[in-house]
Amino acid sequence: MKSRIVIFLSAAYVLFMAVLAFFYYVNGDHKKALVAAGGVVCGAIPLLLGLFIRLQFNLPLIVFYFLFLLGSQYFGSILGWYGLGWWDFFLHVMSGVLLAFAGIALYERFVHRRAGKEISSWFVFLFTLSFAVLGGVVWEIYEFSMDQFFGMTLQGGGNKDTMLDLIADTIGGIVIALQAGLRKRLNTSKDKEKQEG
Repeated sequence: MKSRIVIFLSAAYVLFMAVLAFFYYVNGDHKKALVAAGGVVCGAIPLLLGLFIRLQFNLPLIVFYFLFLLGSQYFGSILGWYGLGWWDFFLHVMSGVLLAFAGIALYERFVHRRAGKEISSWFVFLFTLSFAVLGGVVWEIYEFSMDQFFGMTLQGGGNKDTMLDLIADTIGGIVIALQAGLRKRLNTSKDKEKQEG
């Protein structure tokens, strides 16, 4: 079932962005055509990873991935919503959520099966939050590097822009990290009740 959802979302997004790329290219808007072409590549990534590397994704990660792509590529870059001011902050909150879900997926894939009940809910919370915040920091390093070496203006607001982006990433990460930590605590409590009963 999950693989069908991944295939559907990936195919729908790739098709949508391919149509937009063609439309904007034909109408001479090469900047928007390039963004849409990038959307085709980004939309195909989960499908390709699932088909050729056999990676399994949890559903919240996939859903938020495509919501983030739609928000950043279509609404943000193509429709120009980044000019609204608050849209960039909102997307960074979403990226914090997305990265936190990726952290949970990594935890479940590499740690949970081996350690199982030995892991505390605090570890799950801290790991998930740290992964989300680290992803935000790496993105800001990328933006800074592009601005310094290639004269781009990705950090248009300078230090304030960077700090607001990191705060937004942290907010998104905290929301999902709290949920993951509480879920782990509830599962641990249920396991103890079963053992005692």
